[in-house]
Amino acid sequence: MKKEPQNIEQKVFNKMKRAKPGTLFFIEQFSKLAEQTAIRKALQRLKENEKIVRVAQGIYVIPKESELVGKIIPGAEEVIAAIAKKDRFRIVPTGIQAQHLLGLSTQVPMRLVYLTDGAPRTIHIGKQTINLKKTIPKNLIAKGEISGLVIQALKTIGKDKLEKKSETIILEQLKNEKPENILHDSKLAPAWIASILKKAIPTK
Repeated sequence: MKKEPQNIEQKVFNKMKRAKPGTLFFIEQFSKLAEQTAIRKALQRLKENEKIVRVAQGIYVIPKESELVGKIIPGAEEVIAAIAKKDRFRIVPTGIQAQHLLGLSTQVPMRLVYLTDGAPRTIHIGKQTINLKKTIPKNLIAKGEISGLVIQALKTIGKDKLEKKSETIILEQLKNEKPENILHDSKLAPAWIASILKKAIPTK
């Protein structure tokens, strides 16, 4: 009986090793190997032996290795994207996070806020905190990844505080978005944001 935990530990580790380094694993993915208590103990031992890293509650990874920086652990954006995919809900970055992703701010936010159609909750990833805020469907139906970010970033900045430099950066970023997506998303935005988005649509 004493050998069973070690056997489960090896099975868990082998399953993780078969994936690419940096792949996130949720505790539920090991449910077929043993009952949950045994899985948790196996993951805890692997973590204590530094074979794996616990990224967030119930989420583990075998980190990528770099000669320059050592172990590379998935960032908060990768983690929340993986959670959203697993639980099948949509997310949209807001606030400082949206500005950071667009290059409008060099500040790396410690508190990330995402709008979602899933359950509201708080997730801790290292020193960062992710807040999922329930929102109406309209805020989640932007077709363009970049244009969707622009809408959220501009809502945070505000019409009267938008600097010309920031608008220039936004228009440059929107060159990488499909014009049809920009047009679609402009119809979801307040009028002043829509007017900025439309500046990025090429004229015939």
